[in-house]
Amino acid sequence: MPSFFSPLPVFTSAILLRTTLLFYGLWQDAHSPLKYTDIDYNVFTSAASLITHHASPYDRATYRYTPLLAWLLVPTTFTGTWSLWWFSFGKVLFATGDIVAGWLIVLVLTRHRGMAMGRALRFASIWLLNPMVATISTRGSSEGLLGVLVVALLWAVMGKRIVTAGFLLGLGVHFKIYPFIYATSVVWWLDDDVVEEGGKEKGKGDGEGSGVFGTLWRFCNGARVKLAVISLLTFMGLNGLMSSIYGWPFLQHTYLHHVTRIDHRHNFSPYNTLLYLSSSSTSTPGSSSPSSSSPSSSLHLESLAFIPQLFLSAFALPLMLAKKDLPSTMLAQTFAFVTFNKVCTSQYFLWYMVFLPFYLPTSSLLAHPKLGLSAAALWIATQGLWLQQAFQLEFLGLSTFVPGLWVSSLLFFLTNAWLLGVIVSDIGSTSTSSPVSESMSKSKPKVLVK
Repeated sequence: MPSFFSPLPVFTSAILLRTTLLFYGLWQDAHSPLKYTDIDYNVFTSAASLITHHASPYDRATYRYTPLLAWLLVPTTFTGTWSLWWFSFGKVLFATGDIVAGWLIVLVLTRHRGMAMGRALRFASIWLLNPMVATISTRGSSEGLLGVLVVALLWAVMGKRIVTAGFLLGLGVHFKIYPFIYATSVVWWLDDDVVEEGGKEKGKGDGEGSGVFGTLWRFCNGARVKLAVISLLTFMGLNGLMSSIYGWPFLQHTYLHHVTRIDHRHNFSPYNTLLYLSSSSTSTPGSSSPSSSSPSSSLHLESLAFIPQLFLSAFALPLMLAKKDLPSTMLAQTFAFVTFNKVCTSQYFLWYMVFLPFYLPTSSLLAHPKLGLSAAALWIATQGLWLQQAFQLEFLGLSTFVPGLWVSSLLFFLTNAWLLGVIVSDIGSTSTSSPVSESMSKSKPKVLVK
């Protein structure tokens, strides 16, 4: 009897799961006061409608994304007999992104990690057959598109497609800021395993000089320069285009807003309560201007959250781990970025879940089942405790900010910090003498610089 874990059964099941949820969502939206469709999807489609009327997507309050997203969703505004189905176009697009990301995961596991197809599909199913992933995309969250972009970036880098990788990195950062953290790990990974056109290896022995200048010269190999130039041109080109069309609102809402945002609803972060207090004290009663009652009114503790967040995700972790295992390092980076972010919602969990199939095969969480089960139980339990406190606050009208919501946020944060420590320890303990590491080292491609 053929195994379930072959391409046709796995991908058919993944598509059927999302199709079922899409139809269920239509039914729930039509018959229940509690809508299946995410509120963000209504924001996306409203922005798309404004574009069709030659207006700015930023005329829609709370649209904080690149205009590219609204452009992609223009079909949701089509009217006529099939208008209901056209309205779901974006959900289908996001769900399709899930499937494509899953296929790219399989390609990386089989072609660059040396894994058999059946085993690769088992680990890819963590993404493809995950109800949480499928639900978030079919509700209308655009995270599925981010999943495609970041896994495609990994696929391109490991497949020595430097031009493609540069384009994907620039596009990803334009689409959503956080993929910029991968630039450090990718650049660090692209060390002196470079082959010039014609077959001559450019490595440590070419004698471009010694000392600091020689080190810098060798560091700036063709792959790194090409990646930097193409990604920067892509990012700046897209930003220049959008700025020329939509002006300052594009920069304000797409980028600058995320520096000063004080979202506190549905936020698992320990900064949740601080953000709530900040949002309630930004203006005084009867005044539309920000309060200036104290000299430090514009400086809040949560404004410093980016310091440990960026230090870990964009510098420390890439430099320590990227050369040992690039895919798992990208998981660690994303996990740290989400854990230490001042805004942490369920949708953000997908940012690191897409990397789990690369890390888990050689992780201590699978090697030691008790550890893995304990980690999963703690992650679910502390998240459930937070949700229970949030339910009492939002639906029962009970003030659970302190101590309930704050304590549960801290417990969830500490659980994630411990899990991050496990992940970092696993990657850091990778030894060049282990069979897995030797296989990965042998399979690491030489990057062609043309």
